[in-house]
Amino acid sequence: MKIMRNSIGQPFARLGNVSKVSLCLAALVALVAPAARASDPNGIYAFVDRVVFEPSEAAPERIQVWGGFAVAKPEDRDNYHDAERGYMYFKLRPGAEETCKKEWADLKSVAGTKQIVTFGSRFEKPLPKVRKPDAKVENADVYPKSWGMTKTRVRDYAPINQLTKLMEKPAK
Repeated sequence: MKIMRNSIGQPFARLGNVSKVSLCLAALVALVAPAARASDPNGIYAFVDRVVFEPSEAAPERIQVWGGFAVAKPEDRDNYHDAERGYMYFKLRPGAEETCKKEWADLKSVAGTKQIVTFGSRFEKPLPKVRKPDAKVENADVYPKSWGMTKTRVRDYAPINQLTKLMEKPAK
């Protein structure tokens, strides 16, 4: 009888050598693994219609981001407030001005494209607020710290589904 060996010269284990405990452990992992799910760390899902830099695009200190937004619920690691149209108003994060400006340029690059993006972190407190389109532009929120703006792919996920439907409705 020929013994099969692995790359380091050791014989492969035969099924008879595997203990019942190992088999039970493997079965348990196989059953539990599909139920395990990571939480969604994104703070904001959005589509961007337009951006307005203040006082200028060349030297921005604040930005208005107009479009549709689904903001994370702080008390729940997976859920979001219902998507709504309006604008978010941000000011530079002290100590991270250059990073903010780069992310703001990224937001401008997707304006009007109907691309759904994420930015900000659900763990950043307080989360920024969505302002009604007719709300006075004042009291900018600090731009949320995160790992940058990310383009999302369309998939069956509540905030994305809501934003897709909202995008189809004309802005008032």
